[in-house]
Amino acid sequence: MGKKRTYDVVVFGATGFTGGLVADYLAQVSVTEKFSWALAGRNPDKLAAVRDRVAAVQGAAVPELIRADSHAPATMTAMAAAATCVITTVGPYVKYGEPVLRACAEAGTHYVDLTGEPQFVQAMREKYDTLARATGARIVNSCGFESIPPDITVLYAVNLLRARLGDAAFADADVVVKGGVEAGGTFSGGTWHSAIEAMATARDWMRRRPRHAPDNVHAVKTAIYKDRHFDRWACNMPTIDPEVVRHSARVRGDYGRSFAYGHFLMMKNPLALAGLLAGIGGIFTLAQFAPTRALLLKVRDPGEGPDPAQRARGWFHMNVVAEGGGETVVCRMQGGDPGYGDTSKMMAEAGLCLALDANLPEAAGLITPASAMGEALIPRLERAGIVLSVRD
Repeated sequence: MGKKRTYDVVVFGATGFTGGLVADYLAQVSVTEKFSWALAGRNPDKLAAVRDRVAAVQGAAVPELIRADSHAPATMTAMAAAATCVITTVGPYVKYGEPVLRACAEAGTHYVDLTGEPQFVQAMREKYDTLARATGARIVNSCGFESIPPDITVLYAVNLLRARLGDAAFADADVVVKGGVEAGGTFSGGTWHSAIEAMATARDWMRRRPRHAPDNVHAVKTAIYKDRHFDRWACNMPTIDPEVVRHSARVRGDYGRSFAYGHFLMMKNPLALAGLLAGIGGIFTLAQFAPTRALLLKVRDPGEGPDPAQRARGWFHMNVVAEGGGETVVCRMQGGDPGYGDTSKMMAEAGLCLALDANLPEAAGLITPASAMGEALIPRLERAGIVLSVRD
């Protein structure tokens, strides 16, 4: 990356709901971990209000302010050039994400977002992966609840399996991993809009999504099953998460002789699981048509989000079972509010990890949490109260 940048971390979109939570968390962390940082966005007055709020944290490092607008390319270039890592919460990313990602790839600046939009990730990978590799930028999508819990918990499980088998036996093992999500929480207007936009374009993306050349990374084909390790019913969860985990396996190349991953939604009550799936299916159908999609988008406005009491009630479990070489590893990542409380912490810690930590994997380009940060991210998540444990 060359000479040291002006700021270790810049939060772009700091006046939004999630961006504000990221800023709040970074202010708290700055009391004990020293780094330079700035808040970036379009509205100087709103940025100043966020700065004044976080500056009230006793002992916190006070961020500077950067005026930056995704519709003004020069401001994107200047912001990226000033930062070691940019954390962007400005979505839907398929609409607003490309300018800042491109600026970071060009400047060799590390990048973190929270997108769950597979069409955006694939389009950006096709356009900017080669450039980011050349400049040394780690462009890391999906650094919130999608997809740090599955990606890092799978890495943790695979490492445990390797330790049990030994390096030689593990290298010859066919590894099969199933990940199951349980969660309770609510969502912000920005996430609702991103989800509706992703659903609206999902069928087109499914037709155009990349077909990988035959390799040793595969999908688990199971559609629905009863998991005996966690005593839960599980069904396929068609989110970006399994694509992220399998991309990590391809980039890292150290998940066994072959690697298969399936991603599932878990619930104890099969009827509740069926009801939830029916509800999601109904929303998906409505999102395909412009008039009903417009009505869905009015349900919640961008910038709205759960209040502190609602976030305090949120929780999640990322349950993972890894099998290979005759051994089985059962583990879990456990945390609080998945959508906002812990997503903001994950994003902040990912940005700090990319900006400050020296023991990172060598990979650059448009990559994933496990391939960009790997094991270095685990103690940072644990500091944030997001804990990994062995269950067997």
